[in-house]
Amino acid sequence: MLRLKSLKGRFFAVLAAAGLFAACTVTGADAAGITVYKDGPKYVKMGGRIQLQYHQQDPKTGSTTDELKFRRLRPYIEGSLHKDWTGKFQWDMGDATGDNEIAIKDAYLRYSGFKNMKITVGNAFFQFSREVLTSSKYQQLVERTFVGDHNYGTPDRLAGVHITGSLAEKKVTYGISLASGSIDPDKDKLDFDTPVNKSSDFNEGWIVGGRVDFHPLGPVKFSQGDFKGTTRVAIGVAAFTWSNDDDNNTYTNTAGSDTSGGAKPDVDRITGFEVSGAFRARGVSIDAQYNSFDAETVDPTVTSGIWKNGDTTLENYSIEGGYMVVPNRLELVAGYQVQDADNYTTEWKRTSIGANYFFEKHDIKTQVTYRMGEDLKGVKGSDEDELFIQMQYVF
Repeated sequence: MLRLKSLKGRFFAVLAAAGLFAACTVTGADAAGITVYKDGPKYVKMGGRIQLQYHQQDPKTGSTTDELKFRRLRPYIEGSLHKDWTGKFQWDMGDATGDNEIAIKDAYLRYSGFKNMKITVGNAFFQFSREVLTSSKYQQLVERTFVGDHNYGTPDRLAGVHITGSLAEKKVTYGISLASGSIDPDKDKLDFDTPVNKSSDFNEGWIVGGRVDFHPLGPVKFSQGDFKGTTRVAIGVAAFTWSNDDDNNTYTNTAGSDTSGGAKPDVDRITGFEVSGAFRARGVSIDAQYNSFDAETVDPTVTSGIWKNGDTTLENYSIEGGYMVVPNRLELVAGYQVQDADNYTTEWKRTSIGANYFFEKHDIKTQVTYRMGEDLKGVKGSDEDELFIQMQYVF
């Protein structure tokens, strides 16, 4: 069993190897994509994201496993024929599961003719959770923490209407969403999924919510890592409510009993709350967030996983940060996250350390994250260490 002390030398050896591998890559690309056609308001833009990831899991009990995969392999096309109207669709060939050859990600039309406001109709990120609104290509740690993970209460891309805008010279930004959202029933998760990639057992329902962020020193983008050096601060709050429309309760019979034995209970309702903050200054980048979700199952007797007597309050805390020890090149990062639920015997904790090397800022970078998990899924003594190495190219 490989624990922290025995992996210390391997961690830095792998970091050096990853940096050497990345140094052999080609030159940079434009993160905004490549415009292949433009004539006045008419244009076509193409781009993509390639993330090759090595992941090793070392549980306290059991065998060490590892895999090399494309964590994300996402091309996209964006274009316009008319002023103020754009359309975009993006798909993922690295996230394909089961019989699906691809997973649909962004798929929307957008109107930007109003001053300081955009209206997006289609499959796009719901306006909740600073971390999930921060694209995977702009993350400091290889994987998102609990507060940005759709498996633990945070809505993912959902199909509906999403309005975003700013006030007071961008010192206040806001977002509002009304969408159709699906829940993948699971005793250990509160898993939001988009209905456009649905499975037959997804619970269906409607969700409405919004957020407000305050930027007293100027706008702080949804992007981690400090490349500018100027002091900026953001504080945000958000909330939502989701309700099952009872169209697809596949594990609850007419008597209201869960037929899955508690392994995949149908979810009846969820309300979520977020408070988050971000700080950037002199190469320092810190993000902190707290999420709380109150949820109920259709069967009020379910006691399994996160659920106790048919309901749960799922709480997630996270703080992560980094410092550019070599400006715009090398960043050391660390993070700490906690999850608690009504049916847990103890809190699930994760501690992360790592480093990022930037060849062309976030366009081309190598990331290494070593994550130490304690009391997984709220079970005392269930520990696991994980190593992530990821190479990213964005164009």
